[in-house]
Amino acid sequence: MKWWQNLRKNPLARLGAVLLLIFYTVALFAEFVAPYDPYDSQLNASLLPPTQIYLSTPDGRFIGPHVYPTTQGSVDANTGAREVIVDWQKPSVLGLFVKASPYKFLGILPFDRHLFGTTGEGQINILGTDEQARDQFSRLVHGSRISLSIGLVGIAISFPLGLLIGGISGYFGSWIDSILMRFVEVLMTIPGLYLLVALAAVLPPGLTSAQRFILIVLITSFISWASLARVIRGQVLSIKQREFVQAARAMGANPIYIIVRHVLPQTATYVIISATLAVPGFIVAESVLSLIGLGIQQPDPSWGNLLSLSTNASILVLQPWLVWPPATLIILTVLAFNLLGDGLRDALDPRSIQRN
Repeated sequence: MKWWQNLRKNPLARLGAVLLLIFYTVALFAEFVAPYDPYDSQLNASLLPPTQIYLSTPDGRFIGPHVYPTTQGSVDANTGAREVIVDWQKPSVLGLFVKASPYKFLGILPFDRHLFGTTGEGQINILGTDEQARDQFSRLVHGSRISLSIGLVGIAISFPLGLLIGGISGYFGSWIDSILMRFVEVLMTIPGLYLLVALAAVLPPGLTSAQRFILIVLITSFISWASLARVIRGQVLSIKQREFVQAARAMGANPIYIIVRHVLPQTATYVIISATLAVPGFIVAESVLSLIGLGIQQPDPSWGNLLSLSTNASILVLQPWLVWPPATLIILTVLAFNLLGDGLRDALDPRSIQRN
């Protein structure tokens, strides 16, 4: 297929696709990739910096990659800096496929192996620990499930709605088109972020993170399908005049069947591109709501509520390793989707296909 060949020739699109493949694979196998349970607190390990990895013991013996048991000490009253206490007598060797806390692999099979970990008392916190002494890397990995899936669920809800409304409006025209497009225009005038904040603020405080997740998806889907419907309506106005549509109509086919079977598939190129460019909007919406405390709530992790630590000035200054990883992942995910979307747009461009 020429469009596939064009896509493969685009290095930025390949980069975006590889990043997304890595992120979604990690999210799928989160329990295996994360060395610890994201809800478990470590003893005397609040706000520890990233664990330093050593190759040799203090006396010069080479034992390979290892860490030492680390706990927090006193806090400097003037600067807020925390003393880190290292037990140099108990080296803990790092290993792959280490046996640790049990879990269900893919939510089905009982398993107790993790991608990496330690074989001794020392803990490997490659991104440090948070205020509750929970491993930040494990929470980041598990939080990717919510932050990455919200976009896919969102387009699965909003895109069929936008396609159907736009298709019906463009195909039937007349008063149906007028009513549907006026409704669409009203929705498009609603400022999305302010609506999200207003609706999220009035949600009952007792909602679980799963219920909040569903509501966030429904709200963002409700306000995001209108622009797609308007574009699809314009395309359908052109497509319905083509011969194969006229032939289906002359044979007495049901209008809804014609729309779904013959008209909407002709818009697939635009829909695929729009989907890849729309997912970042859902991810950012969840991140913003969680950042301001109206989205997924602690202790359940998401990239947004992990980023909410940045609202604490002392953490932003003294423990920056808690802030930049979720921010970096959000930026990379949005960038990857945009790169892939731009690559698909160029690859599926009819003029580009004809030139090749």
